[in-house]
Amino acid sequence: MGETPETDVERKSIVLEYFRRLDRGGDFLELFADDVRVFYPKWGIATGREEVGEMFGDVGSLVTSMSHDYETFNYVIDGDMIVVEGTSTGETAEGKEWKPDGTPGGGRWCDVFEVRNGKIQRLFIYLDPDYAGTDTEQYPWL
Repeated sequence: MGETPETDVERKSIVLEYFRRLDRGGDFLELFADDVRVFYPKWGIATGREEVGEMFGDVGSLVTSMSHDYETFNYVIDGDMIVVEGTSTGETAEGKEWKPDGTPGGGRWCDVFEVRNGKIQRLFIYLDPDYAGTDTEQYPWL
């Protein structure tokens, strides 16, 4: 017997649950398929839950807190693909705060998910991993 395809609402709720668990520091790896692929800038592509856990551990060491602004998310849903554009606030491990208004750095991002059979199959994260905007020497406009 085949799987019943999720509705757009069901896929969107899985994505939203990922962000909520991520912000709480909860277990979100169970939302991923066993063979999931996740991309994070300057880290690369992690394949499988174990490697994704390592990647999020590495990235998580850069921040002490993070909160996504769920109410202002923009969604584009096309079948299994969900694109989410949003903002976040937080604090780096060095104690520097970031806000989506550009003070001092990050806060704006766009993620591309593929959700099938109740699991996140693919997540590609697009953002500036310099959350606090401290990498200024390379950019003359800063």
